[in-house]
Amino acid sequence: MATYFVGDIQGCYQELIALLSQVNFNKKHDQLWVAGDMVARGPDSLATIEYLMSLGECVKAVLGNHDLHLLAIIAGHKKVKKQDKLTELLASPNIDKIADWLIKTPLLRKLPNENVYMSHAGISPQWSIVTAEKQARLAQKKLRSSERNLWLKKMYGEQPNSWVDAITDEQKFRYTINAFTRMRYCFSDGSLEFNYKVPPNKAPKNIIPWFHLSKSLEQCYWIFGHWAALQGDFTHKNAFALDTGCVWGQHLTLLHWETRQLYAQNAINIKNN
Repeated sequence: MATYFVGDIQGCYQELIALLSQVNFNKKHDQLWVAGDMVARGPDSLATIEYLMSLGECVKAVLGNHDLHLLAIIAGHKKVKKQDKLTELLASPNIDKIADWLIKTPLLRKLPNENVYMSHAGISPQWSIVTAEKQARLAQKKLRSSERNLWLKKMYGEQPNSWVDAITDEQKFRYTINAFTRMRYCFSDGSLEFNYKVPPNKAPKNIIPWFHLSKSLEQCYWIFGHWAALQGDFTHKNAFALDTGCVWGQHLTLLHWETRQLYAQNAINIKNN
């Protein structure tokens, strides 16, 4: 059995299929771990999500910010953005099944018997691994409850951006969603910064990539996506950045965990959006 991790697919279905063909992926023997943002901005979100659903238990995905935003659109909390290219997906007769599949997808996963974790954006520097696992479970319980539409509405906002200021259930939930799905940079105290997406060599000096602040990375490996500007630059020996901007005309990246070998598929008929 081979374990593969893939970065943000974002509706780039052709590239996903081509990439899996490179490694002769077999759903009977292999596993595909998907680092979130399966949909939006790319040309084929419906085909992508239906394909992942068809693979059954061999797919181990986590939710990204675009996946959560899709759920909020379905719940009626947000309007569709033209640039997200979700019209076909939202018109699908299987939209309820897609929503149910997504809502059951967790925010955090751990590779069995190894200290390897995956979330869309990373782990908050203000959290231990134990805290991250606990908050992921609590947030997932809310999203899977009968009140999920209420929690999908409450997840929006940038405050609190520090865990020490998260007092109420709503504040803790919002911080958890932001840490797992939106985080890139933090301030020196570990609080979240939301404005910058640029690579570290172009960022202001007062903000720091989360992976350079996280003490948790001394104990484990972390697989994440979300940050296309990194272009897969593993600037921390235990952090694997797999969003390489396929949807922006770059490429889709696959990591074979057992050998640490990387595979890439250039964008097909996609120009920089």
